[in-house]
Amino acid sequence: MKRSSRLSIALHALVHLAAQPDAAQTSTTLSVCLMTNPVVVRRVMGELREAGLVASTKGHNGGWRLLRPVAEITLFDVYAALGESLLLRTESDPGDQTCMIVRSVDQLMGDFLTDAEALLAARLKRVSLAEIAAAAALKPHSKIGVPSHG
Repeated sequence: MKRSSRLSIALHALVHLAAQPDAAQTSTTLSVCLMTNPVVVRRVMGELREAGLVASTKGHNGGWRLLRPVAEITLFDVYAALGESLLLRTESDPGDQTCMIVRSVDQLMGDFLTDAEALLAARLKRVSLAEIAAAAALKPHSKIGVPSHG
């Protein structure tokens, strides 16, 4: 299962924002931390803004800030804001839908993945951004808030 890079980018950026709650972080600063393009950061952060997780301001001292305390932001909030599935869905070619076996397999796999996503969502709701930030702060190689870390 391929991990969602957008979810990874979002969580990484949010932990950086949490580390410096009184200072807005620009997309460029975050992009250095995340080792990605500022445009990618802006797109992902824009989705988080639409979900009410972050706000952005322009101009001097502008950038991104958290709108809620980190203890109140769950992994599910971030996952839902991005509107994508972490599970790979497989579907047969639409032309194959006349085959009863193909339809049965697609139905069974669809039901299975729906159940799996419900379990995943329940687990994501139990983990807060504060827990991720705390775990990252405990790592000896971690440099939260320092743009040049790896």
